[in-house]
Order: sequence, then C-alpha cells, then structure tokens
Amino acid sequence: MTAVSEAETKVPLKRRLKQAERARQLKAMALVLPLLLFLLFTFAGPIAGMLWRAVDDREVRQVLPQTITALANWDGKDLPDETAYAALASDLQAARAAGTIAVAAKRLNYALNGFRTILTGTARNLKSLPEPGTAKETLVKINRAWRDRTTWTTIRDAGGPVTGFYLLAALDLVRNADGAIVAAAPDQAIYREIFARTFLISLGVTALCLILGFPVAYLLAALPPGRSNLLMIFVLLPFWTSLLVRTCAWIVLLQSKGVVNDSLHWLGIIDEPLRLIYNRFGVCVAMTHVLLPFMILPLYSSMKAISPAYMRAAASLGAPPLTAFLRIYLPQTLPGIGAGSLLVFILALGYYITPALVGGAADQMISYFIALYTTETANWGLASALGAVLLLATVLLALVYGKLVQGQQVTGGMKN
Repeated sequence: MTAVSEAETKVPLKRRLKQAERARQLKAMALVLPLLLFLLFTFAGPIAGMLWRAVDDREVRQVLPQTITALANWDGKDLPDETAYAALASDLQAARAAGTIAVAAKRLNYALNGFRTILTGTARNLKSLPEPGTAKETLVKINRAWRDRTTWTTIRDAGGPVTGFYLLAALDLVRNADGAIVAAAPDQAIYREIFARTFLISLGVTALCLILGFPVAYLLAALPPGRSNLLMIFVLLPFWTSLLVRTCAWIVLLQSKGVVNDSLHWLGIIDEPLRLIYNRFGVCVAMTHVLLPFMILPLYSSMKAISPAYMRAAASLGAPPLTAFLRIYLPQTLPGIGAGSLLVFILALGYYITPALVGGAADQMISYFIALYTTETANWGLASALGAVLLLATVLLALVYGKLVQGQQVTGGMKN
C-alpha cells in the first residue's frame, strides 16, 4: 500500500485528472454506444440507402456493357457508328441467354415510354449475331426505332453508374436528346403539383392545430395542477388509440349517412347530406385530430414557464387585457408556437394512411406516390428521389427554424 501511494504521488496531478476524465468519457461512451448503433442501423442506414437509390443507375451498364462502352465517346449529334450497333447486338444475345434483358428494358422504359417493347422485341427477333458490317442494317430492319437518335441517347444517358435522372424526374425535369435539362411533358409533369399540394395541406393542418391548440394549452397552463392534469389525460388519450382506428372513426362520422350529416339534417341546417369525406375537408379534419396533441404539448410547456407576474405587472401599469396579452404574453409563447408548428408541419408532410383512407384521388400527398413506386411498380429510384426531395425540404425547414430561434434569443438577450 505504501509503495502504491508513493507511486501515485510521483504522477503529476494534471495527468491523473486527464486519466480520470478519459475513463469517465469511455464509460459514458460505452453506455451510449448501444443507442448509437441502434440509430445507425434503423435511422442513418436506411436514409443513406434511400439517398443512394436516388442516384444509383447500374442496371443498363450490367446488361449492355459493350454498348455503353461503344457509346462513351459518341457525341450524340448523329446516329452512332456500326461498332455501337454490333455491340448492342452482341449484348442482346448475351442478355437473352442470361435472362436479364427485362432488367435493362424496365429501366430504359422509365426514360422513354415504349422502350421495353423495342428492346425485348429486338432481342426476340435477333436470331443470331449479324454478319460483320451488317449490324445496323439488321437492327433497323427489326425495329425502325434504332434509326432514331433519341433511342440511342436514352441508352447512353442510362449508362451510370450514377445518374440525376430520378432526381430530375422528381422535379418534373428531363434531359432531351441534346443533353439539356428541360421541363417534362405536361402529361408527365405531376410531381411539382403533388409537392405543392402536400405543403399546402400540411400548412393548413398546422394552422388549424395552432388555432385549436392555443386556447387548450392556455387553459391547461392557467388551471390548478389537479384539474390541469385531469385535462392533460384527455389530450394524451389519442396516443393510446391506433392511428388506423382514429382515421376509420372519422370515416364513420363524416360519411353521407354518418353522425355529422344526420345531426345537421335533424337540426334542419341541411336538406341533403354534405360531402365531408373523400375530399380535402376530410383529410384536413382527420389529420388535425391526429396531430393536435403535438401542437398542444410544446405550447403548454412554453406557457407553463411564463410567470403570471408579467400579466399582473402589465395590468398594474394600466395595460388593457388584450394589449397585455398581445405585447407581453404572446411574444413569450413564440418558442412553443415555433416548435409545435414545425413538429406538426414535418409530421404532416409524411402522412400516408390518413389521406389514403379519407382523401380522394386529388388529395393524395407525396407519401402515397412514394409508397406506390416502392410496393407496386418497384421503381425504387424514383421513390427514393421523391423521398430525398422531401427530406431536403424537411432539413431546410429545421435549419430555418433554428436560425429564427437563434435570432430571437440574440434579440432577447440584447433587449435584456
């Protein structure tokens, strides 16, 4: 014991403090490590995979490698030379034997409608490799689309290994035969409208939640703790019920023979049932009901921290109740308003079940199309691109909110 104590006294105090701090950090890291691994595999990993899917483009290169190599130095102004036709014929023969022709045909059909028929039909009718110098004549004879420059530029642009095709498509943009980025055809340009609809519905739901949630939060913050806790149970009660059950309940309430229409008819307010379901009204009502607690809780937390002495001081100085509320109380609730609005808006952006059940065809949000391309058409590239654009919008909103909160804190500090 004496020898150990003497050895410890020879170690400088600064070094022993560093060792103790390092040991404390290692213990803390060991405690946090399981959570970090969980977030990595369940959150960061899937997001990284989604972002990669949005730019991954290796299908055509794997099926038509010789063709992609032959088109690498093609300027795209005229038809490619005989070498490219011969490379395509060889690739089609190999792909047909391997059974992979459908992979490339599916990807090329995304860029040019009808390409699946062109590629599979050519592979089916190409019985054998053409004689040297006759590949172009043979392929054109099978399908005249091989005389079209757009057919070849589509193959070249899909050569990968990465592409901006899906991200451009998510913004209703395409590359023409000359490689310039232009607007998509009117019958294909749908995603900007869908994004606008998604943001509009989310903004409307956020405004409704704020209008309905602010008085409730104010009442909860003003009541004594016993009564406030009782009412808080009713606010949290929807969290104990399935989202699907709550949405289906609104279908029962808002349908033409539902409780709402029957009550309005019994009161003599309406003569014919109102169309309250399978439209924008039903979507906003159902989403507001589901997301309202996410607005009330941040508002309540912010209001609970406001001392009643501020309002009493304003009243003692002669300020009317409305003036005191607008100039003293309301500005102090802005952090809660900002946090609740951002939370509700971001959650509303990704809603899928509620609009799918209570909305019509013109009320589906972007999440519906992401699910459609993921599960039904298996167009994972476009689904990932739409998700990436939505993720970017969400991150930008969070950054803007952070800047606003930081600016407000700086302004408040200067005033103090």
